[in-house]
Amino acid sequence: MTENKNNTELIQKSLARRYRAEKRFQWYGMLAIAFGLLCVAVLFTDIIGKGHGAFRQTYINLDVYYDPEVLGITDVSDKAQLMVADYPAMVKQALRQRFGDVAGRKERRELNKLVSNSASYRLQDRLTASPMLLGKKEKLWVVADDDTDTYFKSMGGRGEAFTGRVTERQQVWLKELIESEAIRLQFNWNFFTNGDSREPEQAGIGGAAMGSLLTLLLTFLLSFPVGVAAAAYLEEFAPKNRWTDLIEVNINNLAAVPSIIFGLLGLAILINVFHVPRSIPVIGALVLTLMTLPTIIISSRAAIKSVPPSIREAAIGIGASPMQVVLQHVLPLAMPGMLTGAIIGMAQALGETAPLLMIGMVAFIVDIPSGFSDPATVLPVQIFLWADSPERAFVEKTSAAIMVLLAFLISMNTVAAVLRRRLERRW
Repeated sequence: MTENKNNTELIQKSLARRYRAEKRFQWYGMLAIAFGLLCVAVLFTDIIGKGHGAFRQTYINLDVYYDPEVLGITDVSDKAQLMVADYPAMVKQALRQRFGDVAGRKERRELNKLVSNSASYRLQDRLTASPMLLGKKEKLWVVADDDTDTYFKSMGGRGEAFTGRVTERQQVWLKELIESEAIRLQFNWNFFTNGDSREPEQAGIGGAAMGSLLTLLLTFLLSFPVGVAAAAYLEEFAPKNRWTDLIEVNINNLAAVPSIIFGLLGLAILINVFHVPRSIPVIGALVLTLMTLPTIIISSRAAIKSVPPSIREAAIGIGASPMQVVLQHVLPLAMPGMLTGAIIGMAQALGETAPLLMIGMVAFIVDIPSGFSDPATVLPVQIFLWADSPERAFVEKTSAAIMVLLAFLISMNTVAAVLRRRLERRW
C-alpha cells in the first residue's frame, strides 16, 4: 500500500513538473511574439516618424509680375521666346519686392535661396499655358528650398526649429512670412509625380514607381506562363526518373540562391554576351524572372498536387485526353494557388535591390520612363540612392519612399491571402 502511494506521488510530481514546463514554454512563445511585435512597432514608428513630413511641402506666396522687359519677351505668341525667357530673374524680382530692405549681393543670394529653383519652371508653365498673363500680376504659391522646408517643418508650433544652413537673416525673413501668412504647408503631389533630382524639394518617386511597374509587369508576363508550364509538365507528364529528380533538386536549390547571384548572372550573360542595354525594365525583368521562377514553379506544383486524383479519373472516364485533363480541369482548379504563389513572387521581386544594382539600374534617372526600353530605376534602388545623400531633407524622402514600398508589399501579400481564402477549394 505504501509503495503504491509513493508511486502515485511520484507520478503527480512528474505531471506537475511537466505542466510547469509546458506553461513556461507557452510564456516563452508569447514573450517571443511580443518581442517581435515590439521590434516591428519600433521600426514602423521610426520610419513613419521620419517620413511623414515628406508628404507635405512648404510653399511661399509671391506677388509675381510678368514683366516683359525682365523676361525679354517681345512677342507672346512666339513659343521660342517663352521657352528661353528669364524666369529666374522674375522670381528674384518678386522676392526683392516683398523684402524691400535687402541690400548687397550676399543678402540677395540669401534671399534667393528661400525658394526652390523649380519656381522659375512653375512660372514658365503658367505663362506658357496662359500667355495673357504677360504684363499682369498674380499671387502664386511656389515651392520653398529644402533648407527652408526643413526649418519651417521643424518649428512644430513651439518656436524652436532646426536651423541647419538657414542663416539668421533668412530666419528673420521667414518669421515675416509666417506673420503675414505667406508661407504654409501643402500636400506634396510632387513627391508622387516627379522623378529623381539632386534638389530634395524637387525629388519624387514617380520615375521609380513607373520603373517598378514596368519591370514587374514584364516579369509577370515572362515568369508566370513559363512557371506554370514547367510545373504542369513536371507534375503531370514528366517520367519519374533520375533526370526529373535532378531537375527538382535544382529548382529547390535555386529558390534558396542569394538574389545577388542572379544579378551577376544577368551581368555576365545578358549584358556582356547578349549586349542587352543597362538600366532598362527589360534587363531588370529578365533577371527578376530568373529569380522568381523557382518560387512560382514550387507553388504551382503544390497547387496542382492539391487537385484530387478523382478529378483526373472522372475526366479520363468521359474520354478526355491527358492534355485536356490538365488544361480544362486540373489547371483551372489549381489556378488560385498558382496566382497566390505568383503574387508572393512578385512581392519578393518588388523589394529586391542587389540584383538590380549589378545590372546598372542604379543610374540617376530624372525623366519618368514611358516604355520598356527607356532608362529607369525602381523603388528599392531609389531608396538606396537617397539613403546615401548627405542632405537632411533626403532623410524624410527616404523614409517616405520606404513607407510607399511597404504599402505596396503589404497590399500584394493581402491580395494573395484574400485570393487564397476566397478562391481555393477544400477537397
